[in-house]
Amino acid sequence: MARRLCVMAIGYLVFFLLITLASIAGKVADTLDSADWKPTDGGFRHTT
Repeated sequence: MARRLCVMAIGYLVFFLLITLASIAGKVADTLDSADWKPTDGGFRHTT
């Protein structure tokens, strides 16, 4: 039972490590740019 929990914990750690490394490398979506809710003009966004 303890061995199974150890393997599971290592699996979670590897998963979060991969997400962290992808974030550092810039391979994740940037959700702070608000592009999903800004209005468009025929599909085009005008920057001011």
